[in-house]
Amino acid sequence: MGSRPPSLLLLLIIVLHILQCARGQSSYIIDTVGLSVLPSRSVQSGTAVTFRCQASVSHNSIPHLTHTFQITRDDVLIHSSTTTEDSVVYELNPARAADSGSYECRVTVKDKSKASISQKLDVAGLQIPSLYLNNQSPYENEEFVAICSAPEEKGSLIFQFYQRFRNGEPQRIKRLATNGNSSETTLKLRHIGDCFLSCDYEINLVSGTRRSNSSKEVQIIVKVLNITPIMNVTPYNDVFEGDILEVICKVVSSPLKNIEVFLTKDRRIRKQASAMALSYQFTAQEGDSGEFVCKAEWGNVQKETYRTITVKELFSKPRLTVEPLDIFEGDRFELTCSVSIYVPDKISNETMKFSIYKDNVKLTSADTYSTMAHRDKNGNYTCKVYVASLMHNFVKESPKLVIKAKVPVSKPVLSVVGGMLFLGKRFQLLCHSQSGTLPITYNLHGPNGLNEQRVVTKMGEKAIFNAPAIHKSSDLNNFLCHARNGQARPPMEAWGIQLLRSTIIIEPVSQPVLTILPSVADVSEGHDMTLVCSVQSGSPPINFTWYHTETAGALESQMSDKREGSHSVKNVKGEDGGAYYCVSTNAANETKQSRKVMIRVKLAGWKKGLIAAFCILIILALILVITFKTRLLHFKRKSNAKLLVKSASTKAERLSLTQAEVNEAANVTPGMMGKSIWSEHVSGSESDDQISAIVPEKQEPEYTEVQTRQADPNRVPVKQGTDTVYSEVRNSQQGVPEPADGVSVEYAQLNHETDHHSDHSNHGDPSVNGDHIDEVDNSVSVDIANHGE
Repeated sequence: MGSRPPSLLLLLIIVLHILQCARGQSSYIIDTVGLSVLPSRSVQSGTAVTFRCQASVSHNSIPHLTHTFQITRDDVLIHSSTTTEDSVVYELNPARAADSGSYECRVTVKDKSKASISQKLDVAGLQIPSLYLNNQSPYENEEFVAICSAPEEKGSLIFQFYQRFRNGEPQRIKRLATNGNSSETTLKLRHIGDCFLSCDYEINLVSGTRRSNSSKEVQIIVKVLNITPIMNVTPYNDVFEGDILEVICKVVSSPLKNIEVFLTKDRRIRKQASAMALSYQFTAQEGDSGEFVCKAEWGNVQKETYRTITVKELFSKPRLTVEPLDIFEGDRFELTCSVSIYVPDKISNETMKFSIYKDNVKLTSADTYSTMAHRDKNGNYTCKVYVASLMHNFVKESPKLVIKAKVPVSKPVLSVVGGMLFLGKRFQLLCHSQSGTLPITYNLHGPNGLNEQRVVTKMGEKAIFNAPAIHKSSDLNNFLCHARNGQARPPMEAWGIQLLRSTIIIEPVSQPVLTILPSVADVSEGHDMTLVCSVQSGSPPINFTWYHTETAGALESQMSDKREGSHSVKNVKGEDGGAYYCVSTNAANETKQSRKVMIRVKLAGWKKGLIAAFCILIILALILVITFKTRLLHFKRKSNAKLLVKSASTKAERLSLTQAEVNEAANVTPGMMGKSIWSEHVSGSESDDQISAIVPEKQEPEYTEVQTRQADPNRVPVKQGTDTVYSEVRNSQQGVPEPADGVSVEYAQLNHETDHHSDHSNHGDPSVNGDHIDEVDNSVSVDIANHGE
C-alpha cells in the first residue's frame, strides 16, 4: 500500500467517498470551537503570542473532513486557512500594542459554521521613539528636516514634535498623522538661541488612544541671520512732482553668499539684484507716494525694511464741472476746467494751459466750453492741464464727466386702467408720458382733496393711482395729472376731460320697477298678461329676468339694449296668480330686484255668469225656504192656539163626535186623502181674541202625520172603546158654550200600551183624569171651516 502512487490513492479516496454517498447522505455536527492565547491574554510589548484554534466535529465516518479556520481581531479578518486538521495555530512574534483587541476564531465545515468565545489580548507598552535632525545649528527661519520613528510599532501612528526652552515646558510645534511607523517633516525656528526638540506618538485602538513616552531631547542652536537690508531715499523730505528720487537697498556685514535684494511697492517689484545691493532712480510722480519695501532673501529666509515716501503735487489734478447740473435737450450748458491747488514757487498760473475734450477729441484750448444740449452732445468729457517747469513738463487729466441731456417729459395721458369705469365703484387711473428721461414724478389731484404721487424709475414701470368712486361722468373733469422729470422745469398737465373720450363708462342699473299690462285689477282667465321690467338708469345692454314665486327657477331672461324688457304670459290661468318680481343687471355686475307684485286672476265671463245664475237660484231657493218656514211657523202658531183643549172637570163638558161626523168631516175634502191636510179659516180678529181670552196658554200639542184611507160609504166604521174623538168648545161672551170658528178633530187610536201608560200616569196624580190626553201615537187632524159664518 505504501508503494502505491499518490494519484491511485486519491482515486481510491474519491471512490470510497462516492460509495459512502451512495449508501446514504453523510451526517456531521460541529460540537465545539475553542480559542486559546498563550502565554497569556495580557503581555508586554515584544512578547511572542500564540493563538490556537481547536475544532471538535462529530460525523458518520466522513473521510478527510476539511475545516476552514478564520481568526479575526475586532471583527477584522487577520488570518484564514483550510485544512483537514482539527486545529490551527497563529503567532504574533513579537506582539505590539497595535495587536491588542478582541480575537475570535470561526470554523466552517461544509455548510455549517461555528465561532469560538472571544478572547481579549492586551499588549502593554509602546516603543520609545527616536528623533533625527539634519541640522542642529540652523539660522533663524531656516528650514531643516526632522524625523521621528518607532520602527517596531505597527498600525497608524500620529507623531507630535515639541520645542522646549531652558527652564520651560515642552510646547507642541507640529502634529502629523501617518500610515507607518515614522514621520519626516520640515521645521523652522525663529527664536534666536538654543532650545530642545523632542517627539512622541499616539496610536488609536478600539479600546482607546495610547500615547508613547517622549523621545530623547535633541539640543539645537538657532543662529542669527544678518541679512536685514538697509534702504536710503534721496531726497527724502519735501519731494515734489518732477524731482529725481534715488532709492538704495543693500545688505551689509553678512558672510553669506547668494543673497538676493528686491525693491517693491504695492506688491510690485520695482527692481531686483543678486549682488546684495541695488540702486533705483525715478522721476517722482503723483502716484509714487506710498510705502517702499526692501527685501533680502537667502534660501527661504527673508528680511525686510520699510520706508514711506510722500510726493507732493505741483498742482492738483484738474476738475471738470458743468452748469446747470440738470441738463435737458435744448438747454445751454457750460463746462469749466479748474485747478484747485498749485505751488507758486515752482509754477505760476500763467504757465498752466487748459484744453477740453469730448470722447478724446479736443473741443477747445480754453478752460471753459459752452454749447446747446442735444443727443449729439452726449458723451464723456475731460479736460487736461499742461504745465512746463524748468526741468519737466507735466500733463494732468481730469476724471471723466458724463454728459447725457435729459429728454423733457412729454404731455401725459390720463386713462382708466382697463378702459372701463363703473360709476359708484373705485377705479384706477394711469398717468403716462410717452417720452421723458427717467425718473419721472407723477402727481394726481382729484376730488375730495386727492393728492397722490408716484415716481417711475425703471422702464416698464407705470404710475397707477387708486381713485375714489364717482357717481356721474362729469366728475372725471375734476382729475388732474402732473408729470415732471426736472425740478427747474414746469410740469406737464393732463386733465380728466380726456377720460370721457377714452373710457367706457358703465352706469349700474337702478332698482327695477315691475309693471303689469293690463293692470293688476284687470287680469282675467283666458287673456294675455305682459310683465314689463324697467329701470330709470343703467348702461345697456341690460339683462332682465322674471320670477314667479310659485314657479321654480326663472320664467325668462333676456338681454335688452333698452332700459326695459317684457315677458308675456299667454292664456292666463288661475295657477298664474301669485307674486311676481324681476331682476336686472348689466356689465357693472350689480344685481337689483324689484318689489313683488301680487296678481289675482279673475274668473272668465262665462264662469261668472254661471256662478251668478247659480247664486240667484240659491238665493231664490233660500227665499222660498225662508218664506215657507215663516208661513209654516205662523200657521203652527195659529193652529196651536186653535187646538189647545181647555181642561174640563167632567166628561160631560166634552163633545163627542160620532164616527159618522168624522166621516162627514173627512168627505168634505176628499182630494186631500192619503196625506196631511191643513186648512185655516180666519173669521176675524174677534174670534181670535175670544180664543185668546178663553183658552189659557199651554204647551203646544204635538201632532203626528198618518196615512188614512178614503172612507167607504158602504161601510160604517165600528167604534171601539179605544177610539176617542175630542172636540174643543169655547164659551161665548154670554157664557153659553159654542163651537169655535174651526173645529179641530183629533182621531187617535190608543193601543193597549198607551192606555196602560195613561192609567199608570193618572194613578199617581188624582187631579189628572182620563179626559185629558197628553200624547197620542197616531192622530188625524181635520180643520173644518165654518163657511156659513
